[in-house]
Amino acid sequence: MCIERAPNPIRVVERCWECILTVKDSFLSQRVHALPKLGLGVSTEFGAFRQSNSLNIAQLFKEYPQFAQFLEIGVEREKGLDDDALRWIANGLKTTYHFLDINLSQPELLDKKWLREMKTLVDRMEAAWVCGDAGLWFFGQRHPLHMTLLPPILCRAESANYAESIRICRDVLGKEVLPENPPGTVFVGDLDLLSFYADVCERADTGMLLDAAHLSIYQSLMGRDPLDGLADFPTDRIIEIHVAGSRLQMVDGLEIWTDDHYPTVRPETWKIVEFLAERTPNLKAVVFECERNPMEACIEGFQRISTIFADGLVQP
Repeated sequence: MCIERAPNPIRVVERCWECILTVKDSFLSQRVHALPKLGLGVSTEFGAFRQSNSLNIAQLFKEYPQFAQFLEIGVEREKGLDDDALRWIANGLKTTYHFLDINLSQPELLDKKWLREMKTLVDRMEAAWVCGDAGLWFFGQRHPLHMTLLPPILCRAESANYAESIRICRDVLGKEVLPENPPGTVFVGDLDLLSFYADVCERADTGMLLDAAHLSIYQSLMGRDPLDGLADFPTDRIIEIHVAGSRLQMVDGLEIWTDDHYPTVRPETWKIVEFLAERTPNLKAVVFECERNPMEACIEGFQRISTIFADGLVQP
């Protein structure tokens, strides 16, 4: 071998050291262990607990504290935090920040000034982490009339965009940012949904919030068994699980399972939850999304979740 073509030993050592540092500081080897175990909680968003026949979070916390170990607060930055969320925070109780207004598909359009202003809310909540449906929360410019939620285009180019956006948000917010698989009635792209999010998590070096209700709807739309593809998914990256009910509706002759957080959970969703309960070694939190229903209608769901995750996650 010509000496000119021989590898530079200094550069080889530098590259090896960079690899060692990358592995040492990776999510699964180190950062995941710094995340607190939150247990079983409930979700909300601005004004949800004040709607007619909605869950009374203060009553739930008083009578069933094991079902209200933390509050996942859905936030549009322009609306901020409502009185129920502020009261929860003032009492020093645990929270996560669930964004309702970030598009991850175009990292070049992420406004770091806007993210720094969002960080003030994240810090005020002392949120354990930031999470949110990794889809399109608004169409065009961020505006109340443009707010929606669409799933991503399931392809590798979009996966790379979502991963870059997650890294940007994590750097600015100073918190882990967990993508969630959003609901949908139509999915486009050449990747399976689980393959897409596995790729996003790998590229972004992050954990994931897996919504079992959203996944069960997707599997039904695809004509698949609820567990299809889960055996190959990196379940050690699942940090949080969402459980919610849904109802079948007819829209122009098309049967659609709606993600309406109804307290009665589909059998397909329970099948996914029970499968994951035994395969998620880094699970820190489970949320029962039932905030717009009276407490008595939700207790059975909370109890079943508590039974499924009785081996350590949900404390009595």
